[in-house]
Amino acid sequence: MKILVTGSNGFIGKNMVNALREEHDVYKAEWGMSFPSVEGLDWVMHLGAISSTVEQNVGKIYRQNLDYTIKLYEDCIKHGVKFQFASSASVYGLVSEFMESSPLNPQNHYARSKAMFERYVELRGAPVTTQIFRYFNVYGPHEDHKGGQASPHTQFTKQAKESGVIKIFEGSENYKRDFIHVAQIVEYHKGFLNVDQSGVWNMGTGKAKSFYDVAKEVADEHNATIEYIKMPEILKDNYQEFTQADTTKLWKTLSL
Repeated sequence: MKILVTGSNGFIGKNMVNALREEHDVYKAEWGMSFPSVEGLDWVMHLGAISSTVEQNVGKIYRQNLDYTIKLYEDCIKHGVKFQFASSASVYGLVSEFMESSPLNPQNHYARSKAMFERYVELRGAPVTTQIFRYFNVYGPHEDHKGGQASPHTQFTKQAKESGVIKIFEGSENYKRDFIHVAQIVEYHKGFLNVDQSGVWNMGTGKAKSFYDVAKEVADEHNATIEYIKMPEILKDNYQEFTQADTTKLWKTLSL
């Protein structure tokens, strides 16, 4: 297959390209490069986006995450190219139920940009095979460049190696997320290349783990200690305390 991967230099994009190139013809695109041509492709995996949940340049977020995405999607429709879109569990907002049919209540501009494109696809009617994947908390190699937006696994490991002290927010025993390794995300994407079906799917493990438990695992591995710090004010109002994917639809579709 001929597959275009956007965000190919990013965290998930690098892992995706490395996994696909052995079996497929892979083309890469990044924001700032010439707008990619999709003619003659089988699939576009649109992974590129501003993923920071604290980005304050609103215009930049919507230009890259929404306007660019719509233009790319319309080109795929024009040329009959199938489309995979990396959305986010953040579209659900501050809730405790995470089913694909659940109401959306995004709490920041990143999440809103994802929800808006999902709505665009819904209104457009998905004229080509269109698969929307709501990622939960992805971690793994090639995310060091994300700094403070990297997964807890990466940040905690970096702190343990550099200082021997892992810093977590007060109350982290109560903050639980569905952490999924990027290798599993890649395998799910690859599996869906053989699914000629449009829709929305959660991509998570279906199990939640606390930030404290993750920190404890890393601390034990690196002989580090854990220190509590206050949560920054910018995060307090829209911080998801709990995520846990309902993976029923995902596993049924892929017959897992």
